[in-house]
Amino acid sequence: MTSLLADRAARRRGIVFTVLIAITLLMMAFSSNPAVREVQNGIGFAFRPIQGALDQVAGGVASVATAVTEIDRLRTDNAALRDTNSRLETENARSEELKRENDVLTGLLQLRSGFEFKTAAAAVIGRESSEFRRTVTLDKGTSDGIIVGDVVIASGGALAGRVTEVVADSSTVTLLTDSESTVIGQLVPTAATGEVVGQLGGVLVMNQIDAGERIGLGDEVVTAGIELASGIRSPYPKGLLIGQVVDVKGDANDVVQTAFLQPTADLEKLEYVLVILDYQGGLPPVEQQPVDCSGQTGTLPAGEQPCYTATPRPAATPRVTPKP
Repeated sequence: MTSLLADRAARRRGIVFTVLIAITLLMMAFSSNPAVREVQNGIGFAFRPIQGALDQVAGGVASVATAVTEIDRLRTDNAALRDTNSRLETENARSEELKRENDVLTGLLQLRSGFEFKTAAAAVIGRESSEFRRTVTLDKGTSDGIIVGDVVIASGGALAGRVTEVVADSSTVTLLTDSESTVIGQLVPTAATGEVVGQLGGVLVMNQIDAGERIGLGDEVVTAGIELASGIRSPYPKGLLIGQVVDVKGDANDVVQTAFLQPTADLEKLEYVLVILDYQGGLPPVEQQPVDCSGQTGTLPAGEQPCYTATPRPAATPRVTPKP
């Protein structure tokens, strides 16, 4: 029985194979027929526009897919470039800031090396700019030898102010623009003097200038550094830059005139300063103050000081020795 079924299956496969070969031969014969070729060409011609349209649609779809991929890639590249650009801008800003700070510190070091006084460099760590006060806080104090009354200068040797409060590790400087600040200034071209008073607006006022003095816009004003025969010295050394004349106010009937000055130092942007440590202004110590001996002759009473001329530089007030 099994053999009979196998023979039938073999015969069926043979018949199918024979039919397929016959169909193939017939198709080959028909395809070589000129009439069939004409029909094929006609059908191809009729469907050619549809095929072209389909090809265009397929090309368009491929182009859209390519464009979407390209846009995604460009978006990614653009984000990476923005990050890189932002990083470079930050690094450049930091580099510029470091360069500016280095220039300021270099200028102060050069000033310090050519300065006749002993100084201490300090950084500004605080600022008060209210309607009543103009002060800054420094990161140095008595531990670094700073005392009340020390003069503070900025880049270029410009006067900034004086120390008015001090503790171990910090000090407060009252700036020139504070309304409580007063300095005797001297006009460089004429040597005329006047009282320079601070104003909270930032412009200094130089009062009590002799009306006969000629004042020009742009004239520089420096500290007068007056020393009297009695030994009294100005609180400020002579020759420190205060500012430049930006306006003059006078009256034909007045015996004095007023000049308005722009401070040489940019007091609103102070970052680093020098504190003069070895200048002593004001009265000399009591033991060095001269005694008025006019009209006295003979032997002095017991305990009275003899007459003598005050030394040009009073002895320095004792300072705290800086910690090593």
